Formats: sequence, structure tokens, C-alpha cells
Amino acid sequence: MLEQETPNIASMPTLSSPGLLVMDVDSTLINEEVIDELGAAAGVGEQIASVTARAMNGELDFREALRARVELLEGLPTSIFDEVYRRVHFTHGALDLIDALHGHGWKVGVVSGGFHEVVDRLAADAKLDYWIANRLEAVDGKLTGRVRGDIVTKDAKLESLRTWAAQMGIDMAQTVAVGDGANDLPMIHAAGLGVAFCAKPKVRAEAPNRLDERDLTKILDFLR
Repeated sequence: MLEQETPNIASMPTLSSPGLLVMDVDSTLINEEVIDELGAAAGVGEQIASVTARAMNGELDFREALRARVELLEGLPTSIFDEVYRRVHFTHGALDLIDALHGHGWKVGVVSGGFHEVVDRLAADAKLDYWIANRLEAVDGKLTGRVRGDIVTKDAKLESLRTWAAQMGIDMAQTVAVGDGANDLPMIHAAGLGVAFCAKPKVRAEAPNRLDERDLTKILDFLR
């Protein structure tokens, strides 16, 4: 089901001009949460999943919540990413949405609080134009329980949307942002069209548009 607080399709971004769609990865581009899949492999799945749910609903600081979850992955072999990659699935309509947008001269990017070790492969499969994610530190083929470099936060997601739009030379009015978690809200509010996709309660309550059906092609219904 697609919902808008103030229905006004005419003011939405248009497919008749180049544009940019940026979406979250976990529970948006794909059905799963990669950190939860890694947690299951480490034998701490329920513990990690509980923290994930609270962080995505805005109850916890995302940066600290991620560090706490990654610490629990210490000692996992890096080969686990092959296994996790085989377990995840693109959300229904994701690849069709990307193909349709490319056909109209749009570009598509993802901003993920997940990990490059999986996101890079998803980006190649989906033929994405832009992507950022976190990187996990590994030594001698095993995870150390730490994140390398800066963590992708809600501010980093917002900045990526703005930066990629500027690189394309398009106005923010021609951008779309889609996500399910509280860390997606800044970019959802900043985009010309922001959509809470099968989102957590806090996100559904605050986003200007909501899509509760797990079919990403329904995003096209907002565009003209």
C-alpha cells in the first residue's frame, strides 16, 4: 500500500528528466539484515538482531550500536561473507526498478550501514551507479570485531545523496530517497521524494510518504 500525507503527484520528481534514487540496503534493497546474518553465523544472532531492531527504530545511537554488534563478530573467518552473500535476496522489484530508472537516464545509489564485503557484490549484480558502506577490519583472515574508518551514519547518508546529486548536476527536487530505518530519515526528508519502505514505526510516523508493500517497483507510481 502506498500512502502520501499530502497527495500531489505533480510536484514529485519526473522521469522525463535525469534524476537520482538513493536507497538503503538492508531490509530495503535486500530482504535481510546482513549484520543479523553474520550474528547468526557467530552464534549471537538473537542478541545482535535485538540491537539492530532498536537501532533502526531510533532507540539507540547507530554508531555505538554498530560498534557493539561488530565486537560480537570477533574471530569470524572472512570466508563468512561468501556464505552470507548466498543467503541474501534482492527485494521483489528491486532490479526492475533499477532497470526502469536507468532506462529514463536516472542513476541509482545505495548508502548502507552494512558492509562493503557484501554491498560491493550486490552493487555489481544490480548495476548500481554509486554505493557506500562500512568496512570490517580483518587480520589473518579473521574479523577483529572493529570497523575500519568512518562509520556510515544518518549524516553520511544525507551527505551522499547531496554529493551524488551535485556530481550529476541535478536539483534535489529530482532525487528520491528510500529506506526503512531511523538513520534513513534525514535523506528521506531532504529528497524531492522521500519514502519509508516497509519501515520501522518511527520512520513510518515521520516520513512524508510510505510504501508498505514489499515491491520496489511501486516507487515508480510516485513518478511521472
